[in-house]
Amino acid sequence: MGKRFGQRGSPSTLYRLTPERIYSVGIKIGRRALEAVLVDFAGEVRARESHEYRFPDPDLVLRAGNMSLANFGKVVAGLGDASIVGVGIASPYFLGGWSDELGFPDDLGSRWDAIDLTTFFTTRSKTPVFVENDASSAALAELIQGAGARFRDFMHISIDTFVGGGLVQGGKVHTGPHGNSAALGPLPVSPSSLDSVATKPARYQSLLHRASIYVLVNHLKSRGVEINRVRELDPLPPGAREPLFEWIDDCANALVEAIIAITSVIDVEAIVLDSILPRPIHLELLARVQTQFNRTSAMGIVAPEIVSGQFGPEASPIGAAMLPFSALLAPDSGVLMIGKDRTMLLGSLSRLADQS
Repeated sequence: MGKRFGQRGSPSTLYRLTPERIYSVGIKIGRRALEAVLVDFAGEVRARESHEYRFPDPDLVLRAGNMSLANFGKVVAGLGDASIVGVGIASPYFLGGWSDELGFPDDLGSRWDAIDLTTFFTTRSKTPVFVENDASSAALAELIQGAGARFRDFMHISIDTFVGGGLVQGGKVHTGPHGNSAALGPLPVSPSSLDSVATKPARYQSLLHRASIYVLVNHLKSRGVEINRVRELDPLPPGAREPLFEWIDDCANALVEAIIAITSVIDVEAIVLDSILPRPIHLELLARVQTQFNRTSAMGIVAPEIVSGQFGPEASPIGAAMLPFSALLAPDSGVLMIGKDRTMLLGSLSRLADQS
């Protein structure tokens, strides 16, 4: 604290954030792993955990999430007068869907449909829990701590097991009346050029079937390169370079088509492209998208800047951790257009008010 002199009226009192006092937990329930982060009030990640699985069995996910919450609780308990003010959960909608593509059990989707994520993990009774789509959470991370410093209107594209999107307009994340805005996976694009992608008697394919990590894993497998996680591509295993770049070309072409479609409907300043890929591969994909887009002659649109996201695999859990902070501090609660049921935000804010 201090004083600012030299202006009219009484000297202004200066305040400094004390990030060590309050913390938030962000959990991303992914299709192949649960990622959790402990974030302080300044947005710095103080602890992180990752729990991998073959598919998101609810019992496995529950144990993994509760383990991270317990471990983070111990960390904060050892910091003296500090507390966890909320938990944010980022999860794909239709978590058990597309079982054919990923080899998930047929009943996985119905099992997740019966689960209320606001009460799924073990938290303290008065700790508010916020739930948001994983791609929208990633967009929130960029808005608060990344691209939002430059852009107030952008589309965030996440290349994960499946591709996803998050829409930011006027400095707010917009998820729509059903929480499903910017669900880019179903967006129609031209058929893939990869021989590993099953041909279908259709004029178009969905973006999900071209710009997703599972497509890369399958294409590598078709060339005799077996990987389970994309981190195994750093360093590149023998024989992986050629099929990797075949996928990058095909993915980039699909993303350019998607970007033209997006900007034909929504006027945005930028496309923020992020992924769970190792950073050198991610940057290669970004460069290919930029090059291919610059070669197009899309008349009638204002070309957006195409830039990289800053958080990679941690975008969704960091964005989830921002949900409680935003609810506590944002002057405009419209920053959070919470998922499928916006009353969740109001209910959580009411609980916070009851504690004060």
